[in-house]
Parts: sequence; C-alpha cells; structure tokens
Amino acid sequence: IRMETKNFCPGTRQTMRNDIPLKVDAQGLLVGCEYIPSPNCDDRPAGTIELLVIHNISLPPDEFGGDGVQRLFTNTLDIAAHPYYLTIAGLKVSAHFFVRRDGQIIQFVPCLKRAWHAGESCWQGASRCNDYSLGIELEGSDAVPFTDAQYAALGRLTIALRAAYPIRGIAGHSDIAPQRKTDPGPCFDWVRYLAGLCNA
Repeated sequence: IRMETKNFCPGTRQTMRNDIPLKVDAQGLLVGCEYIPSPNCDDRPAGTIELLVIHNISLPPDEFGGDGVQRLFTNTLDIAAHPYYLTIAGLKVSAHFFVRRDGQIIQFVPCLKRAWHAGESCWQGASRCNDYSLGIELEGSDAVPFTDAQYAALGRLTIALRAAYPIRGIAGHSDIAPQRKTDPGPCFDWVRYLAGLCNA
C-alpha cells in the first residue's frame, strides 16, 4: 500500500493565523479551531493514536461551500434538500477534522474520541482503523484538484497532530479500504503534501 508506512521528514468561525503553529490541547481539541460537536463518536479502546487517514468529501457531490458536510456529521441533513441525500439518509458518520477549500479547519470530534470515518478497514494487518486513527476530510472530490490553501492547512494540521500523538503512518481511505473507497483520489498530490512535512 503506497502510503501505509513511511518515514516523513454548533460553533463560531474563527480565523487561525498562518504564521502561528497549531496546537492540540489536553482534551484533543485544536486550539483556535472552529469546533462543531458531532454525536457520531465514542470512546476509543486502549492503545495509541498512530495513524492519520486522509479522505475527501463534498455534499452534494462535487459541490463546494455549503453546509452539507456539517449537517451530515451532526445528523441534521435535510434529505429533501438534494436527491443524493436520499441515498445517505440515516447514515451516521464523522471525522475529526474537515478542511474547506479556503483552508478553514473545522473539528467535529476530539482527537481522544473515536470518530466514525474509516468503516471496515485494515492497516499493517490491524483492522478497525477507527480505533487508532484520526480522520481528516478534505472538501473535494476524486475529479477536482485540491487548493493551495488546503495543502497549507493540512500540512499545519498534520504537524500539530504529530506533535501531540505518536503518529507513525499516513494513509488514504483507499489504502485502508481498497475494495470500498477511492478517496482522497488521484487529484490529491501526495508528493506535495509529504514534501511539505519534511520541509517544515
């Protein structure tokens, strides 16, 4: 699996300065980040947080800038608002973080809690990736390049998470669930993302 193992050198909107390093507090919340609590989480089993999983999402599909993702993660999605929503009615999912096209980071689940983002999955022989991972959703799709602001925000977020937890791997959703998922997709530039971490 390409990215499985590597050595890699209801809230109010808040604006985080790009020149100040991000930090995760003792409760697992990103300091200065908008936090919208999702009910779709539970306690982690004993063990360490050691994996980051990168996803993409847009609701409605291939449409950006709306509140569909926030509503999905908080179980308030109006299924009458778009025909696609009927296909995901009753779905209960979440991620720890959502990175918008403009680089805004929204947190939905504290890092110390288990978000419901990976589903049936396996990494380095260990199943149930939700147990030991953090999920980061990028606003996007398999067919659209991600923005400069998203790469910058994702890099800063990754550095903060690696400082707070013993992260030893980064994977795409497609890497841990290859029979089911394709995200973050071919438009995600892994080389750019990982090189940014090494140069930080």
